[in-house]
Amino acid sequence: MGDEKKHPLGWLSGEAAAESSAPCQVDKEAVSSPDLLDAYSKAVIAVVEAIGPAVVSISIGQETQQSEFEPMGAGSGFAVTPDGYLLTNSHVVAEAKKIEVGFIDGARRQATLIGMDASTDLAVVRVNAAGLPYAELGESSDLRVGQLVIAMGNPLGFQSTVSTGVISALGRTLRSQMGRLIENIIQHTAPLNPGNSGGPLLDAKGRVVGINTAIIAMAQGIGFSIPSNTVKWVVSQLLTQGKVRRSYLGLVGYPRQLDRRIVRFHKLKNNAAVEIVGIEPTGPAKNSDLRTGDLVVAINGKDVTSVDDMFRILAEWPVGRPLIVTVIRGKDRLEMSVVPAEAR
Repeated sequence: MGDEKKHPLGWLSGEAAAESSAPCQVDKEAVSSPDLLDAYSKAVIAVVEAIGPAVVSISIGQETQQSEFEPMGAGSGFAVTPDGYLLTNSHVVAEAKKIEVGFIDGARRQATLIGMDASTDLAVVRVNAAGLPYAELGESSDLRVGQLVIAMGNPLGFQSTVSTGVISALGRTLRSQMGRLIENIIQHTAPLNPGNSGGPLLDAKGRVVGINTAIIAMAQGIGFSIPSNTVKWVVSQLLTQGKVRRSYLGLVGYPRQLDRRIVRFHKLKNNAAVEIVGIEPTGPAKNSDLRTGDLVVAINGKDVTSVDDMFRILAEWPVGRPLIVTVIRGKDRLEMSVVPAEAR
């Protein structure tokens, strides 16, 4: 009391601490010298300046009676060729009656849907343009956990938004809207929000290593991207055929745990298989020797322990080429030849 002077923030830090301490200060030498953070900033700036012009906003909507564009949803995308081919997510454009693309210079162009694949949540659209800045697809197989990545897009309508993070995990799986598993999903910490869908995930050299597709609601720092190697395969199919051709057998299966005696007797590597509980009357398996009750343990020598394993193998197998399905039937281990058809 009296003339005693009190530190104005003494209630935060304690009087003794306030009297004996000085405010935190940044080391001027550290700031002025090149360091890791400075290199990090320069790397991000270089990528943004180089790739930013290739990133676009994608609006979907319909035409009004006055021939005006009425937006109904939005996402992101990016150019992959100078003559107007753009990549985005299929869920961004799936319900679109009209597609409008916005560029960083303010230009807006109508786009045409070339093809989409809901099973991998990818789509190709095209605008009538030439000489566009475009991004290069990199090798997602070269990614490492902890590696710097940069996400670009238009979250919540904020155009040309940049966020950064690191690769959190590789080889994740994500179930698409069609129910199939998308393999080798990239998990990363670059913040994503609604509207980022379809935007590129880039490495420090500006190469697209993924397409941002999903987040976990109410979570922080958990984003998912379709790997660029998957993108390359799907895009080549969409550009040449307008769709992705996948094999199917026409089986209805259910996961089943195997009796340990069966596992030992047949020297199986796994104690799980897929039990055939139904065969489509017009499917390829109908013309084979497969029966309901058979336990599928392998296809073409690759182990099968779940329906997803079957999807994974069939996705890589050419339509119309015979394959071998290995089943356990009673005490017998049998191999059946089946000619897969194209999935509808």
